[in-house]
Amino acid sequence: MTKVGDVVLVYMDNNPTFFARVDEISADVKPGWFNVKLLVLQVPLLVATWILREPYYNGQEFTMGGRPMRIEKVIAPAEEHSQTEPEDTRKSPAKPELVVHKKQKEEKTGKQSKVISISDHRKKDPE
Repeated sequence: MTKVGDVVLVYMDNNPTFFARVDEISADVKPGWFNVKLLVLQVPLLVATWILREPYYNGQEFTMGGRPMRIEKVIAPAEEHSQTEPEDTRKSPAKPELVVHKKQKEEKTGKQSKVISISDHRKKDPE
């Protein structure tokens, strides 16, 4: 069941088209219909209010201008937690590990990286 604050994926012509956050659901003047205010998550942000029946914003297909539409609630995937390692002994993030690998590579080859200033290699403007 979709509610205020949920993120939804909107399908047009059976193709995923955009993500939106449900900002408000309020009764319309017509019985059984609702004003569903969506914050379309794109650049720039867009606010749209659609008049829909409850089954429509809960996943049932409907048409808009003759085009098939569907709104599905997005369920975030569950985070995977390692059951074998306690939280204190987990490995450090990926970036520091990559730095360690680079240092190990330098030790094996005996070469060290050198920083070169781009400003030293620019063409000088004639004065």
